[in-house]
Formats: sequence, structure tokens, C-alpha cells
Amino acid sequence: MTTDQLYAQIRAKKTMLCVGLDTDYSKMPEHIQRLALNGESAIKGELYKGKARSIIAFNKAIIDATAPYCISYKPNLAFYESYGIEGMRALEATIDYIRSKYPEMFLIADAKRGDIGNTAQMYARTFFETMDFDAVTISPYMGSETVTPFLAYPGKFAIVVALSSNKSSADFQQAVQDEKPLYQVVMEKMMEISTPENMMFVVGATKADRLADIRSFCPDNFFLVPGVGAQGGSSEEVIRYGANAKGGLLINSSRGVLYASSGEDYAEAAAKVASETARI
Repeated sequence: MTTDQLYAQIRAKKTMLCVGLDTDYSKMPEHIQRLALNGESAIKGELYKGKARSIIAFNKAIIDATAPYCISYKPNLAFYESYGIEGMRALEATIDYIRSKYPEMFLIADAKRGDIGNTAQMYARTFFETMDFDAVTISPYMGSETVTPFLAYPGKFAIVVALSSNKSSADFQQAVQDEKPLYQVVMEKMMEISTPENMMFVVGATKADRLADIRSFCPDNFFLVPGVGAQGGSSEEVIRYGANAKGGLLINSSRGVLYASSGEDYAEAAAKVASETARI
């Protein structure tokens, strides 16, 4: 997928919303949890049972409900890996469902991988070839070698963590080096080895006051902006300070959308929140 295609989606849907699929079995409505207790479901000839059955059913309902109001989905790998093989099978089924029914969606693997050499190459192969994601989040702490293997795939994006939304991000990301905060040093180095057509940055919504400054030295790259909703970030502030002339933002909301209701109306509630978030 190209940035022009993403910009076209923003204009067509009038939103910058990315829905984070941080699917937690313990937070699902009880009637969806009960699916795990008995029976099995067949999808494309594959049988799913246990928690995988609940995860898939929950994700499909959320996706169908929110697809008109977002341009991207971002499964967080930890929420699937934690359930072992069945969780990874549920992730695979979720990806297949999005690709088959909503092929225009930008699909992000929120994995925050970060390693060098052959290991980084294998991560790139995992997410871009085997699993067919459009982008993957990367922790750049080990240097540019952790990122370059991901840049070799046309139409795919590395999303480098720069300034995250969590409180302790100040421990390292805002440390000053050569009169610049470390996150700026990271971004400028990444911009040297990439283009806006294969590089995005994570910039947290809870740091909205810094977005205008960040845009001043990084005008063209997309920003993936977590922290809206449950973490307290404001999508209106993010758009005001962080958008470029075309948009340039993927504003993520996870818990705020997924768990808008704990009842049988959870999908409808998710759609309502999605329809009101990151609108332009």
C-alpha cells in the first residue's frame, strides 16, 4: 500500500482512525466468552475451538461494525501470543478475514520487534511475507540495523517507536543528546535511511503538546498515534498539532473502541465510538 492510497482513504472516509485489536478474552462480553467453553467453529475448512473461537467471533463483529469508520486495524501480537498456538491461529484467521472482506484496510502488526542481522530479516519475512501485514512496529534501540531489513519490501512500512504514550517514556525517549531529545535523534537517523513511503513513526497522543514541534522537523511521514481514549489522549488535539497538509496520521484507539460495552450490544457500541473518534 502507498501513502497516496492511505491519503485517499482518509479523504473518502473522513477519518484517521486505526482500531487496535488488543483482544483480551477476560474483557469480552460473557456471551462471547461462553463460545470457548463448548463446540467449535469452521472457517474456510479450519476448525477453531477454545478461546480462539471466542477471539475470532469477537474480532469479526468488531471489524464489521467499525470498518465504515476507520482506515486501519492494528492487532497487538502480545494479546494473541499469550494464548499460545490457538491465539496465533485466531490472529491468522483475523488477518484472513480483514484481507478477504476489507482489502482496502491498512494492516499493522503491533509487535515492537528490535533485533539485528538475520534475526531482523526473519522478523521482516514473518510479518510481510508469511502474515501479509502492511506495516510492523519496531523498537530501534539496537540501531539502524534493526530497521533496514524491513525497508527492503516495496509497499510495506517500518513504524519506528519514537515518542510513546506511556508515562515512563521520559526515562529514555526524552533524554537530551546533542541538545536534542533522544526521540528526535532517533527520528532524524531513521529519516536518513528511509523515505516517507517506507517509514512511519510512533508518536503518542498523550504527548500532543510536542506534536507541532515534531512536525516541524518531520513534515512528510505518517505518524501512528496511540493513547487516544482509555489513555486520555485527545484525537482533536492530535489532529490540530500533528496533521500535515494531507493528513499524515493514523490515530489509534484500542480499549476505548473494543470494550465500549460489555453487553450483547458491544459491536454497536464499538461502532458508535469509532464513528466519533478521529473524524476530520
